[in-house]
Amino acid sequence: MADLKVTLSGLELDNPIIPASGTFGYGYEFAELYDINVLGSFSFKGTTRNPRFGNPTPRIAETPSGMINAIGMQNPGVEKVISEELPKLKKVFRKKVVANVGGFSLDEYAETCAMLDKEEQVGIIEVNVSCPNVHNGCMSFGTDPLGAASVTKAVKAVTTKPVYIKLSPNVTDIVAIARACADAGADGISLINTLLGMRIDLRTKKPVIANKMGGFSGSAIFPVAVRMVYQVYEAVKLPIIGMGGVSSARDVIEMMLAGATAVQVGAANLVDPWVCPKIISELPEVMAQYGIESLNDIIGGAH
Repeated sequence: MADLKVTLSGLELDNPIIPASGTFGYGYEFAELYDINVLGSFSFKGTTRNPRFGNPTPRIAETPSGMINAIGMQNPGVEKVISEELPKLKKVFRKKVVANVGGFSLDEYAETCAMLDKEEQVGIIEVNVSCPNVHNGCMSFGTDPLGAASVTKAVKAVTTKPVYIKLSPNVTDIVAIARACADAGADGISLINTLLGMRIDLRTKKPVIANKMGGFSGSAIFPVAVRMVYQVYEAVKLPIIGMGGVSSARDVIEMMLAGATAVQVGAANLVDPWVCPKIISELPEVMAQYGIESLNDIIGGAH
């Protein structure tokens, strides 16, 4: 029988499949479609200290093998997430969740993470220093090793739960930033977030989305994600949550061979809301095809 279990910083998951932040809301919408407890976990919508309306519309542009979004981290703020969203989620999801946090200053990151650290249902705090769709926040910290390290230190000083830093691919040297986070005390690394992309409307001769540029995601970015996970695995001795264009059981195995312990599925959820349970059900068959008995055995197997 195929063994799908993996462990992230002491948190055992029934399988490595985690819907990515921003593509799964706070979970309960998907619970109307299927039993979301089949998931390993999920990363809930990026949460900031204060409510955010997000960027002006239009915010979405399609591409031949992906999409561009500039949502701008629209969310109700951490207080409402704790008082309203998590209680609703608890009714439909019995496992620990990944709390995704964004911010615009070290103090904001620290305060938001400290509040979520007290929540029993939060198993891992995923600190987003990589969102390309907000100004003067997130990615401005994640494109520089010192900035990423400063956020890591600020959050680790006020939390007790594992802290994973979500990195941006929009950098020259992903390894230097991952090492800086590891040296600053990170418990794990999440990568990659979206690439920076753009579409132009031929009729109006203007950018399709109001923000002009946005986060490019989807199957087209999968090879970039595999490459960066492979590089970071060789550079740091921390568990990695790999993501970026994952849409099948074979993608999951490839990402784990590159070095990921668990795998997030993002844009594919927006194309097919049932993609995650499909991947989970297909994994044993694909594992059998390649002679894999336990997913734990293949982590970093390509090195």
